[in-house]
Amino acid sequence: MRNKTIVITRPSGQARHLSEALLTSLLKSGFTSETSPQIISLPLLTIAPKGDDVLLGQITAALKTADLAVFVSPNAIECTMRLLEQSWQDLSDKPLPVGVMGGSSMAALENHGVGIESTPTKVILPQSNAQWDSEGLWAELQKLNWDWSSKRVIIFKGEGGRDWLAETLKHVGAKVEAFSVYTRVPLDLNSPAWSEVHEMDFSKSLWLLTSSEAVRYLGQAKLPLDLATAICPHHNIADAAEQIGFGEVLTCASGDEALIAASQAWLSA
Repeated sequence: MRNKTIVITRPSGQARHLSEALLTSLLKSGFTSETSPQIISLPLLTIAPKGDDVLLGQITAALKTADLAVFVSPNAIECTMRLLEQSWQDLSDKPLPVGVMGGSSMAALENHGVGIESTPTKVILPQSNAQWDSEGLWAELQKLNWDWSSKRVIIFKGEGGRDWLAETLKHVGAKVEAFSVYTRVPLDLNSPAWSEVHEMDFSKSLWLLTSSEAVRYLGQAKLPLDLATAICPHHNIADAAEQIGFGEVLTCASGDEALIAASQAWLSA
């Protein structure tokens, strides 16, 4: 089994969390340290938080009158909270609900005390992990039955990225202000982090892909991906994986538990 390899492509901190959870799950299911696959971390993108005073002032002012704040990812939460450095409920003149797209973002909020206060902040999350994306969150937001033409929405995101939710909200009349709170820095193609990848057997490799932008960057590395298998928790990521030439592309639900279950199924096949 050792000749099989699982490549985790998230930024370093998130990759470590998933790697540890995956290894723990494998050992519980009967694998040993000798029979478990090799797990490689290949952080295709590094998250670089923004931290200037001008941005802080703009965000603080916008939050005072916002009706809803949306975080597109756990990275958006971590970088925003690091920038603000104060209690979420002290930032607005009224209770400010939060929208997130997945369970990892919910956990990131709780790490910062949001949603678990004595009078909890309302957190809006798609109910099914099969809908942990922009479309799923929009479906939940529509259940509020708001007159969007009277609402101000703040979106926290990374530089670039998908603007589907912002455009959808604008289309129904909401006033939307988006703040980029981090940038993504691609892994240097000459970095030593690639060395283990170049030495592995691609025909026995499984790639866990969780970012369309990271996948598109991976396509520049000129690797024999036609021999490899990818697991993707969203159809947009799967489309990107197919476009850069992965031999087999599998999809699973969103969330680490689904990625781990899909990895175990691949190992058992």
